Amino acid sequence: MRIEIAPGVRLFVDVDGFGLVPDGPAMREKPTLVLLHGGPGFDHTGFKPAFSQLTDIAQIVTYDHRGHGRSDPCPSGEWTLDTWADDVVRLCDALGIAKPIVLGQSFGGFVAQRYLARHPGHPAKVILSSTSPAFNLERKLPVFERLGGAAARQLAEKFWRTPTEANTEQYLRELHPLYNTRPATTTDGRVRARYNLPILRHFIVHEMQGMDLAPGLAAARCPVLVMAGAHDPVCPPADSADIAAALPAGLAELQVYPDSGHGAWRDEPEAAFAALRRFILA
Repeated sequence: MRIEIAPGVRLFVDVDGFGLVPDGPAMREKPTLVLLHGGPGFDHTGFKPAFSQLTDIAQIVTYDHRGHGRSDPCPSGEWTLDTWADDVVRLCDALGIAKPIVLGQSFGGFVAQRYLARHPGHPAKVILSSTSPAFNLERKLPVFERLGGAAARQLAEKFWRTPTEANTEQYLRELHPLYNTRPATTTDGRVRARYNLPILRHFIVHEMQGMDLAPGLAAARCPVLVMAGAHDPVCPPADSADIAAALPAGLAELQVYPDSGHGAWRDEPEAAFAALRRFILA
């Protein structure tokens, strides 16, 4: 379904699981877990069906960021972290969600960090999965070289410094397989996703290369679970350590998964979903 979150702005939204469930003579309200997908320029479909396993403890809301996937197109002037972060609040207002648990994966974690900075009283909890507070190209390149050799490092540097249509396609084809330690068993997920790759290139050039989200994290008021994969080439675990260090004392929990790449819930699903379940229920 498409939900209007502001005049003329409609996002594609999907809901998995009941929010109210019978509990003896009463109806019990489950927390709402809002999932922010990666990219930019990708869509929410990568979360499906994995996160459906949490519907016994939470109602799951997935959506495509403004301008992405099945959401309405928008001008490039709206392709900013401030806009996408504020959209989390707009969407929750439109759906009547109070105190969500917000999970940001990769680029979705950039959005979640900016959301924390701009709206620190809004979430009940935040989960930052395989994400970074800054560009940190110098950390990415050695991991790409370790996983894919000198050619992988060269392609990664070319793409991240000066993304073009040609090297974007080459990067996705040749280097995305290095993101995870558990190989994909099918290409169906990549085929069924909807891409808007101009957003990716625009964001890298105009926002990501100068991005510094760490100072804003000092505003956080809620518990934050930071999840990292030890073999993540694009958001190395040192980036997650920087996030945890930037959060106020007592709010951050950092977990590094030794056999994971980009998204522990993909590579070590049993351990990662056990941690998510514990954090949601705490």
